[in-house]
Amino acid sequence: MSNIRTIMTADEYGQDLVRFADQQAQILVKRNLTRSQIRNIFAEVRKIEALWKADPQRARRRLEMLKPKLAYQAKRHQSRDRDPVSPLARILTEAIDYVKAEDEASFRRFVELFEAILAYHRAHGGRD
Repeated sequence: MSNIRTIMTADEYGQDLVRFADQQAQILVKRNLTRSQIRNIFAEVRKIEALWKADPQRARRRLEMLKPKLAYQAKRHQSRDRDPVSPLARILTEAIDYVKAEDEASFRRFVELFEAILAYHRAHGGRD
């Protein structure tokens, strides 16, 4: 199985990313993660993406600040028998660590990973 480091640094053609995203999406579906929970996080990533070209330094800082937001969302949706957001939060938090300052290519890989997870989540019947 691929790890985040490989996907973020050495996966030239995206094959490992696709396999990893598929595997993770299946886990998220089993955990009952909803599309709206994913979309709330994804909306912030899209805002960061829009900012990246204009001000990459500010965008990178905002990306780093996504980590505490992910931790909050994971805790907020956690209950005794369910923990739907934590697996996604762990993946994204680790992937953020591999986005280099002001490096659009590494940020693009992060976005591609998130987009692939979102797409596979939907394909595997993730609920609304």
